[in-house]
Amino acid sequence: MKYKLVAIDMDGTLLNSDNKISNRNMEILHKAVDKGIYIVLSTGRILESALYYAKSIGLKNPIVACNGAIVSCEDGKDIIYEKYMNIETSKKVMEIAEESNIYYHFYDRNTFYTKDIGEELYKFYKSYEDYEDKFKKQQINLRLLDDPMEFLKDEKPNIYKFVFIEDDEDKLLNFRRKLGEIENINISSSWYNNVEVMNEGVSKGNALKHLSKVLNIDKSEIVAIGDNENDISMFKIAGLAVAMKNGDEIIKKHSHVITDTNDENGVGNAIAKYVLNI
Repeated sequence: MKYKLVAIDMDGTLLNSDNKISNRNMEILHKAVDKGIYIVLSTGRILESALYYAKSIGLKNPIVACNGAIVSCEDGKDIIYEKYMNIETSKKVMEIAEESNIYYHFYDRNTFYTKDIGEELYKFYKSYEDYEDKFKKQQINLRLLDDPMEFLKDEKPNIYKFVFIEDDEDKLLNFRRKLGEIENINISSSWYNNVEVMNEGVSKGNALKHLSKVLNIDKSEIVAIGDNENDISMFKIAGLAVAMKNGDEIIKKHSHVITDTNDENGVGNAIAKYVLNI
């Protein structure tokens, strides 16, 4: 099988534990690009963060961000596809979070909104020990909100994704059950202590379906590489689904093969073996 597109998750997959792309991974990505293969970052991250990493690699391919809520061209100026949340639905989601006393933040294409920079934010973005500086480098705006509900009512932002963080597993599970009662949303997770909410129908898999039609690439010609629940949707449509050895057990159950960990150049090793045949 000749694969034409490789969709790659970032955190826990392409990025190592130091939040960097290894030289081995970089080398193999460049070899794939030279062969005319589309390398598509497919991440839950805010779009500007994905663009920052794409530029650092030298990629000139489309980008899937916010778990598939937005697909952009390589420069971020042209939007190929987007699906943001309804304001009334967003209010319902936030009301449950407030009632449950769960930390949350949300974002549009370039702004990170939160009412509290606390311990949860530091723990979740453990790679961002100097996250404010990192946000500036990645051109991500940070906006603190006194009253998120009033902000929604007054400014009606295009929210692509909510992230909720809680270390108490039972509390998080109960919160997720309550969210399940809300219509027109999609619920997922990218880490053991988080829940992510997007608009109904939003997923990495659906974004890749749309992108493959635009690029005239058959789904069988797609390789997807990931490490967690939010990658399952793209595994289901890919011709080859590659799970990271460090990934969650749920993603491994949906994979065709398992590659090395993100600290062992798992992405580069998989592309070299299955795509480049080297």
